[in-house]
Amino acid sequence: MRRFLVRIVQTILISALILGAVPRPAGADPSLPIVKDNGLVTIEVYPLKHKLVVLLDHLPYRTFSVAVGNPDTPTPVGEYLVIYKGKNWGPSFGSRWIGLNVPWGTYGIHGTNRPYSIGQHASHGCIRMRNRDVEELYEMVPVGTKVTIHGHVLGEANREPRVVAEGDVGAEVQLIQNRLQSAGYFHGECNGKFRFSTTAAIKKFQKENGLVPDGIATLEVYEKLGLIE
Repeated sequence: MRRFLVRIVQTILISALILGAVPRPAGADPSLPIVKDNGLVTIEVYPLKHKLVVLLDHLPYRTFSVAVGNPDTPTPVGEYLVIYKGKNWGPSFGSRWIGLNVPWGTYGIHGTNRPYSIGQHASHGCIRMRNRDVEELYEMVPVGTKVTIHGHVLGEANREPRVVAEGDVGAEVQLIQNRLQSAGYFHGECNGKFRFSTTAAIKKFQKENGLVPDGIATLEVYEKLGLIE
């Protein structure tokens, strides 16, 4: 029965692609990923619940248990697109790979040779699924599918945000770059990669706001940027 339903979904998707209802990924570089939902099929990931939900025309269709990133290498919060689909990347990635357009690194939804990790914060940021589950998902989602990963980019409400410095990557870095750019301090690409240009922008911001100009995004920098109260 499940295979029959998957084939129905595939048929609907193929028809939608022919009619242009499911978009192919655009080449835009979002400052903070905000993806317009034009597709019949979308994915929502809830890291704290270790759940991945497939929605068909905005209604829940399938729910899978997943493993997500550990606190040191969290799964990136935001809205992204599926930009690549591949098979058999290697044992650690299981039987399928569904790549996302996270601007600061290579992240995706994939299988695993460690099924016991499902339901835990155990990955390096990717979303792990049981191989049989990711094979089912692989057949359901076309390139261009919107993927929303829920949560706050600055972490849990009762935790201070991550202190970041040159060499770090992540959603926090992208958000800081975005605020610095809006304030006229940063003129580079908001890609979540903390490089020299971001360091220079933070140093200038710190100096003009009475902070030690060391180029490190501390709690004080977050507060001055209006990212936390």
